[in-house]
Amino acid sequence: MNPDPTDAFWRGAEPVYMERNRFGKVLNGYRTAVYTRWTDRNLYILFSCPYEVLHLHPNPRTTTKTWELWNWDVAEAFIGWDFNKIEAYKEFEMSPQEEYIDLDIDLTSATRGLGMQWSSGYDVAAHIDKAKKVWNGMMKIPFPAILPPGKPAPEVGEKLRVNFFRCEGPEKKRVMMAWQPPMAETFHKPAKFGTMVLVDAP
Repeated sequence: MNPDPTDAFWRGAEPVYMERNRFGKVLNGYRTAVYTRWTDRNLYILFSCPYEVLHLHPNPRTTTKTWELWNWDVAEAFIGWDFNKIEAYKEFEMSPQEEYIDLDIDLTSATRGLGMQWSSGYDVAAHIDKAKKVWNGMMKIPFPAILPPGKPAPEVGEKLRVNFFRCEGPEKKRVMMAWQPPMAETFHKPAKFGTMVLVDAP
């Protein structure tokens, strides 16, 4: 769990970028790289986040979920496996201080899914480089948390529905960005998600 994009673990991983706001406008100075790798057990995601001003929780907790973490600086991954029920997916968030929250979302449910009751067992690691004004955050997500029930391991060619998001800055100067812009105020627009295909490492 080394959140450094120059680490050997990430060699060969080609990033995608978050560089647009929720409505598709390019955000100069905030181009955020998102790297992914996988093993038979875990999906790994690394966010490299340039920032202007960090908006951090004054009392961070890293051993339990932080409710409403999205009100602070975060990087997020939304992941779903069912292409026939796109309204169901998992939400993973992390902060530059290694706070985290994972949620089960089902937009068709009256309760919107299991929410906070669900736990993926994922890990996070983060590092803030104040000199370069960038923070890097890494997630290690067990595949049983994001694959179909009863399927413990992925296969080459496996497809997942995904989107990546990031929030930065205090409320009055909040910057919100996306890999695939939802074209709405909310990130929760699964019809706008992209597709991740698991391929062999180069």
